[in-house]
Amino acid sequence: MKHLISYPVLSIGVVLLAVLTITSGSAEISLAEVLTLGPDAVTRTILWEIRLPRLILVLIVGSSVAMTGAAIQGLFRNPLADPALIGVSSGAALFAAAYLMLVGGSQTGLMICAFIGGLLATFLVIAIGRRSHGIAGMLLAGIAINALCLAGVGLFTFLSDDGQLRSVAFWALGSFASSDWESARLSLLLIPAMFLLIREQRRLDLITLGDDAASHLGLDIRRFRLRLILITAFIISLSVSLVGIISFVGLVVPHIIRLTRGSTHGTLLPMSALLGGVVLLLADNVSRNLVSPAEIPVGLLTSLVGGPFFVYLILQQRDRLSM
Repeated sequence: MKHLISYPVLSIGVVLLAVLTITSGSAEISLAEVLTLGPDAVTRTILWEIRLPRLILVLIVGSSVAMTGAAIQGLFRNPLADPALIGVSSGAALFAAAYLMLVGGSQTGLMICAFIGGLLATFLVIAIGRRSHGIAGMLLAGIAINALCLAGVGLFTFLSDDGQLRSVAFWALGSFASSDWESARLSLLLIPAMFLLIREQRRLDLITLGDDAASHLGLDIRRFRLRLILITAFIISLSVSLVGIISFVGLVVPHIIRLTRGSTHGTLLPMSALLGGVVLLLADNVSRNLVSPAEIPVGLLTSLVGGPFFVYLILQQRDRLSM
């Protein structure tokens, strides 16, 4: 397994899956047609207006969500921590659904609203977790906030009319079906945020030693946590505003890297980004081709795989969590 999780293998996997994304679908396009930029106007439109922006969006979102999961697990010092489980994703989805129902309008407004929702949900989980004096309490608080926010999304779904129903339900399922160049360009904002996370790798290594040890080594714990929470909230909230909730990628991918390559964040963060891109590209190809021409929401596929893996992690961590 260790030999399969390496920079060359993951890079080759990204390239192969990218080619599959470009060439496969309800309209098959050969690699020769791709290399000649399409023999006709219809093929060029499919390539440049549908599949290429989708490829960019899938790759960037998968990489950033997986890297965010690795950072959050390091911050909370627990492999069960996940952007969805601590409420960031569902808080962003709730505020995005509220924006669509009550206001509507631009993608920028939706992004800002999702960011606010993700940030509020995260700080609420942290505030509740502090009262329980433990990581397990914080995770349980995250599960509760996650359930409440998703119930809110369900309520908006129930109250929406036929025109709003599809848009609101989209946020709870996660899908790349609406990918276009506007969303692909907005996703580029995730790249500098990922670099900011990579700059925190040494401090993430320090905080895994414990708050006291990290503080003695010169880390300002409070400022570091606030900074990391803001970065991760931005990444997850923007991702949710673009494609909805993509569950368990931020949980499963970093754990696989830890099992095979170790827990040093200098390796964990970039390799999680690569594997996250591979995993989401694979999930997107399955969702597009399994029941073509219809599409299965990608969030459903990642939940079907990630749910059993999460149960496995709980069983592995039950002594640590006093469960």
